[in-house]
Amino acid sequence: MTIPNTLIRGTVGGEALLSVRYSSFSLDLPVIKWQLQREKSVTLVQSIGTDIIGTLRPEYRDRILVFENGTLLLHNLRLSDDGIYDVEISITDDTFTGEGSITLTVDESISRPYIDMESSSVLELSENVVLNCSHDNGTRTTYRWFKGGKPLTNVTRFTLSPDQKLLTISRVLMADDDIYSCAVENPVGNMTSLPIRLTVYRRSSLYIILSTGGIFLLITLVTVCACWTPSKKRNQPVQKPLSRFNDHSHRSPISHTDDVLPKMTEQNGINSVTSLYVLQQKEPSMDDSSSNSIGSPSEYDHPPCYTSFPNYNGSLTQSNGSPAHSSHRYT
Repeated sequence: MTIPNTLIRGTVGGEALLSVRYSSFSLDLPVIKWQLQREKSVTLVQSIGTDIIGTLRPEYRDRILVFENGTLLLHNLRLSDDGIYDVEISITDDTFTGEGSITLTVDESISRPYIDMESSSVLELSENVVLNCSHDNGTRTTYRWFKGGKPLTNVTRFTLSPDQKLLTISRVLMADDDIYSCAVENPVGNMTSLPIRLTVYRRSSLYIILSTGGIFLLITLVTVCACWTPSKKRNQPVQKPLSRFNDHSHRSPISHTDDVLPKMTEQNGINSVTSLYVLQQKEPSMDDSSSNSIGSPSEYDHPPCYTSFPNYNGSLTQSNGSPAHSSHRYT
């Protein structure tokens, strides 16, 4: 017994011919048996020649035909018919029994695919633009992508999912403005989608600058703001102005006055007045209205200024043990 083709591909709703050939010198009819491999083998049909023995299983009724040479024809294929079929052919006078196996695949025909995407127009430098190759029918499918009619593979910015159904453009450039299509294949056929155009619009130069260098500036500013804490300044005590010259409302009463006398020095035998002054306390009983006394309210408002006269030749006398007032008024 020989098997011309050990692999048969069928389509749901179609037919599959599991062809075998045998030769024998006997004139007796062969006993033919077909089984489907499962966890426990399932007998499809058993016949002597073309006469079926027994009753077919419900799922195979009106779907099976056996030929004299042992060939099996299956009608109205289902996805459950997919599997490996074993055949045995024996003749009473023959010493050896013919055995063989045929693999049958049953697939659903592919409908025309189409590309699904969120938007056919994107801005330059957009991230993760995804194109999905979708279809309604089809089993055991494989996918291929085309850009401008040329096949696409996994490259730096173009990434295909493990099943190659999804195409992801990680960072869109102006060069990606093109026509895209996908092709779907399975064991029983292939279909190609209608082409779709991806339109890419150019961004402004300001956006490109901000998206490249601006992000580093933003990170720097965030880092500085996160690390900065306001300094706590200690409260400095406020210095109050001198009450003698500036505070007029809370000035304490004057209990005494001061006379100013120039200190005498002698240079080259001549007495001269220096810029040093000696303050002498006067008695409280002295006349406060004297023109040489200091401490009146008007003078406290305007403190006196003193100017030395280096060429002063006058002498100062004392009366009653107290320094005499100078005849010169210092202003």
